[in-house]
Amino acid sequence: MPALRLSGPVPVGDGAKEKPHYAGHRDRLRQRFLKAPDALPDYEILELILFRSIPRRDVKPLAKELLKEFGSLSGALSAEPARLRDFKVPEGTIVDFHIVREAGIRMSQSNVMKKNVIGSWNALLEYCAASMAHNPTEQFRILFLDRKNVLIADEVQQKGTVDHTPVYPREVVKRALELNASALILVHNHPSGDPTPSNADVEMTRQIVDTAKPLGIEVHDHLVVGKGRHASFRSLGLI
Repeated sequence: MPALRLSGPVPVGDGAKEKPHYAGHRDRLRQRFLKAPDALPDYEILELILFRSIPRRDVKPLAKELLKEFGSLSGALSAEPARLRDFKVPEGTIVDFHIVREAGIRMSQSNVMKKNVIGSWNALLEYCAASMAHNPTEQFRILFLDRKNVLIADEVQQKGTVDHTPVYPREVVKRALELNASALILVHNHPSGDPTPSNADVEMTRQIVDTAKPLGIEVHDHLVVGKGRHASFRSLGLI
């Protein structure tokens, strides 16, 4: 006698595994990203990055926790490894974060290198913010320009502490002469997040201007980068 075939759902035994509540979420999120990446909030972009190195876990709570702690997507991606480990972020994820950050910085840099930076000022500000805003210590960067204000070199001159970077005006001008630069834009960050220039910043800038001017090198501006804000010496009337 042939076996009977039952219609309808087949009962599931007690040993069957239930799918986690986030099953399918990853595929749906990837599809949404491909269709409209700009529509995704920051925590979902962070989720997509976390997917790569955390394969079997609901990462939405972690993404939201990191954004709350570090204030923004860029803040989370730029966080120090030790801080990320406090949140039990895997080592592979920490590497992924820094790869994404470095790629973003290089893309921003490509928008200003070999271009007239005066005519690409917003792109320049975005690049400076991407590369310096979340540094835990001060960094002094010099952008060297030719006679047409085309950016010919971008160099980190000095790295310092959380609130001080030693800068030597003669070394700045010496490097400008080596590169045959006609103008400079000085940039440094304030890890505190407040871009207000200090008295030391003002004095150091005046020394560089006074050293460069007799040699025909102009200091176009000095930018101080904070978190989400910047200050321009030119706009403030300090140059």
